[in-house]
Amino acid sequence: MATLSDVELKGSEVRLWNLIEQRSRPGADVARIDQRIWDLFGEEWAVMFTDLAGFSRQVEAFGIIHFLQEIFEQKRLLLPIVSEHDGVLIKIEADSFLILFKRAASAVRCAVEMQRACQRFNDQRPPESQVLLCVGIGYGRVLRIGDLDVFGAEVNAASKLGEDIAKANEVLVTQAVRDAAGALDGLSFSEYAAVVPGAARCFLLDYPR
Repeated sequence: MATLSDVELKGSEVRLWNLIEQRSRPGADVARIDQRIWDLFGEEWAVMFTDLAGFSRQVEAFGIIHFLQEIFEQKRLLLPIVSEHDGVLIKIEADSFLILFKRAASAVRCAVEMQRACQRFNDQRPPESQVLLCVGIGYGRVLRIGDLDVFGAEVNAASKLGEDIAKANEVLVTQAVRDAAGALDGLSFSEYAAVVPGAARCFLLDYPR
């Protein structure tokens, strides 16, 4: 028997794609349908994507079972920190997390604590067993489909920053994150050369390690 949460998630997804199907019909009132979609699913969130540096290369060198253990270690190490900062884990895909936060400042502070936890963990581990975390964060109005998925320009930017551009120990953010987070004790931002779709400017978070 389906649980209430199963019904809610499926219901959200069905509503979205029914509206997208209506939007695709000849003569559809696209503006009206778009407004309905935003009214139903539009919310403001900070979006975090994490990734492990060198994961694919290390899998080839040490085997997939070794890195299934590394993924397990990453979950055990980082998800309690996410919970402490009121993050909402949306999904895990291989070595990557997609996490939402209501406040940009919470996402930034969480990213710092995640990086510090990884660095403490790595001090006691050989190179092949270290958790080398890369983080990208965006902030803005997105389409949140229950706890199933999230879509939007800042989602795309955060994904690109966290999964493709950030190096180990780095936290990269969009301008929207920097502006919304404001002044944070002990933390600062420096402009980053990379430009990604969905963000006019990007910044590297400077944090004490």
